[in-house]
Order: sequence, then C-alpha cells, then structure tokens
Amino acid sequence: MSGNYEIGMAGLGVMGRNLALNMADKGFSVIGYDTDPEKTDALVREAAARPAAGAGDIAAFVRSLRLPRAVMMLVPAGKAVDAVIGSLLPHLQRGDVLIDGGNSHFRETEARARSLEEGGILYLGVGISGGEAGARFGPSIMPGGPAAGYERVRPILEAVAAKVDGEPCVAYLGPGSAGDYVKMVHNGIEYAVMQLIAESYDLMKRGLGLPNERLREIFEKWSATTLRSYLIEITALVLGKKDDSGAFLVDAILDEAAQKGTGKWTAQDAMELRVPVPAIDAAVEMRDLSDLRSERQGASRLLGGPAPVIGQDEAALVSSLEPALRAAMVIVYAQGMAQLKAASAAYGYGLSLEAVAKIWRGGCIIRSWLLEPIRRAFRDRPDLPNLLLDPVFAGMVSADQAALRSVIATAVGHGIPVPSMTACLAYFDAYRSSRLPANLVQAQRDYFGAHGYKRVDKDGSFHTEWEG
Repeated sequence: MSGNYEIGMAGLGVMGRNLALNMADKGFSVIGYDTDPEKTDALVREAAARPAAGAGDIAAFVRSLRLPRAVMMLVPAGKAVDAVIGSLLPHLQRGDVLIDGGNSHFRETEARARSLEEGGILYLGVGISGGEAGARFGPSIMPGGPAAGYERVRPILEAVAAKVDGEPCVAYLGPGSAGDYVKMVHNGIEYAVMQLIAESYDLMKRGLGLPNERLREIFEKWSATTLRSYLIEITALVLGKKDDSGAFLVDAILDEAAQKGTGKWTAQDAMELRVPVPAIDAAVEMRDLSDLRSERQGASRLLGGPAPVIGQDEAALVSSLEPALRAAMVIVYAQGMAQLKAASAAYGYGLSLEAVAKIWRGGCIIRSWLLEPIRRAFRDRPDLPNLLLDPVFAGMVSADQAALRSVIATAVGHGIPVPSMTACLAYFDAYRSSRLPANLVQAQRDYFGAHGYKRVDKDGSFHTEWEG
C-alpha cells in the first residue's frame, strides 16, 4: 500500500524545513518527519495551503509516499545519518530512493550505498549549498549515485534549484559518492576564499587602520567588479552591521573560527591523491591557529616583530588588493578543479568540470563572476589539466601577479599574516617553473635511504654511494 506524496523529508531543522517548503512552493506534495514534533508542526504551520504535511511516526511517514518512494534525509553528518537509515529501512522496499542531503564524508556515502544496494535501495549522496536562504529559495544541488535514482527525483531537484539564465543549478554528476565529493571540494574552496577575504580585511583594518564604514564601502565597490561574488557581497553587509548598542558587531565577535570538517577532508584527500591545494591547506590551518587564542595572547607579549602599521598611502594598497585578491581567487579555483579532475579519474566519477562550474554559478556559497568563464574554459577544453593553462585565466593571473607580490611583500614587511595569499603565489611560481629544486631532495633521499633517482641525460633508475 502506498500514499500520494511525491517526496518525504526526514529531518526538519532549518535546512530540511526550508527545502520542503521550497518543494511545496513548486507544486510538489511533500511530507515531513522529525523526532521533534514541534518541528513537524512548524512545517505544517508555515506551509499553510501549500501541499505539505507532517507525519507523527516513521511508518506512517513512509506509507504516505507514492511508489517508488523518495525520501530525503537532512540531518547532521555521521551517526545521525545511520540512525535515520536504520529507522527507515524496515519500511522501504526494492526500488525506493533514499537521499542524503547533508555534508557526509564521501567514503561514508560509498559504504552506505554498497550496503543498501543489496536490498535494492537506490542511495543518492546529494550536496546542497546555499544555507538557509538557498534551501528556501534556490540552492546549488550536487547529486551523485545511481542514475535511475536521480531520474526519480530530477524534476523536483530541477524545480527547487537556483536558476542562472533559466538553467537550474543542478546536474547529475556521476555514480557513487560523486555528489558528496564535489560538495566537499566546494567547501574547501569556500574555506580558502573566506581566508583570502579575511586576510584582505586584516591588511586594511589592522594595517591601514581603516574604520568599518570605509571597509564596507570598499567591499561594496568590489562586489560590482570582477571580484563580484556572494562572499564579497556578504562581507560588505557584515562590516556594516551594528548591534543594539550602536557599535559595529564584527568588532565584538571572538577571533576563533569554527569548522565542521569539510575543509579538512578536502585537504586530507588531496594529499591522498597527491594534488597540491596549498591555499585550502593554509585556510584550514589558520582556523586551527585561531583556536589557540590563549596561546596567541601569551605569544603576543613574548614574541617581537614589526609593528603591523602600514605607512603607505591607503589608495595604493587598496588598489593593489583588488587585482591581488582576484589572482588569488583564480588560483584557489584552479586548485579545487584540479583536485576534482584527479578524484574523477581515481574514483571513477566521470565528472564534467563544465557541469560542476555551471551548477556553482548560482545558489551556492562560492558563486562568483569567475564561474562563467571557468565553465567556458572546461567547455572548450574538457581535458584541461589546470585552469591556469586556459589562455583567459593565464592572462588574468599573469597581469595580476605584480599586485599579489606587492601586497604579500607589504604584509610580510609589517608582520601581518597572509598565509593563503602566500600559498597561492608560491603555487603559481612553482607551477610555472620548468625546473624545481626537487633534484636536491631526491639526492638527499638517495644519500640517507638509497631510494634511487632518475637523471635528465639517461633513462633508468640510479643510485650513488655518496660517501667515498
């Protein structure tokens, strides 16, 4: 026996409830379930006359769905996902589609999909980006798993996704954990871009001593240039926000940046794949450093260094920051897309990087003006190994590199840390070097470990008895 609801939403927190309402807005009948009845009641109350309902228990929830059933879970990653799967499984049958819409680790998604496949359940790992507002009005959606499972829910996902030029910001990305992997790298890029913006803010706030209102004006101006992006736009809004006392809120926020782990996962798997993503690494490390607040306060009294007061003209530094930040952002996207390319080959995803860039253009946290030319770059050359080899981006970064070097030199000279900017420049310089000092590293490895080495003038592997 089955019901008539098109899709079920298990987990009615902020994201689940808003996405369910978004589905109802588009005319799809949705039924929600949560262990907290107040959240179920909230969905029904907010839905009003729209086609949404709530279920009091898990069995009734599943019975209310039309066959083959489609259930989306939006609960915290980890044990909560397994708990929901365990409660749903006795009520599901072969051919039903189960969707994880949270930030699950891609290897956990692979394991769950294999386990559920034995019972004929089609398991999708679907990355969703855009936060509360995105879920309600149009997120970027990154689905992976069995193609048949995606087809069952494709009309719903296309309807609720953000739209750019009339195109939905959703596309089937590939089998297995393809969707969760793309979302993970999306979040790694997000970490790095946020860190680059924070470094720019620090240079102007601490280095130049600019007031928040002036900083807001600068970021507002940048949001109308080739730096145009969601993160630049919200930075301007954050800098202008005042609390109840009339003081700028950002100055009252503790300088400890939390994290949920997706940036760390990106860096960890990049190392497994041997893909360098130093800007993402630096962003994760800076969040870790920010957590050492008591140590940093002690070190500030003990460890000397140059005063972080930049004496140069404000206009000169601010004008250099714009192209410097643009170059660094391009390099971050280049690192992220290179990781996706390597992961696609290693894990059999068959990713289209053009499709990835296309669905990131709207709805998601890293949406940016840059993503349209990134999409075109991979459309024109799907086998492009690195974004920096595309003529448009090669020209852009080559033109902007002088500004990036100048900004980093200014920061270093005044003791202001800019680790992600520095990592971007080091990556650029290493990538464009036809010869690196790795020959010395390999000679050292052969000296102490007899690891052998290759030569530039002969084929084969060689070892030298370095002493005597």
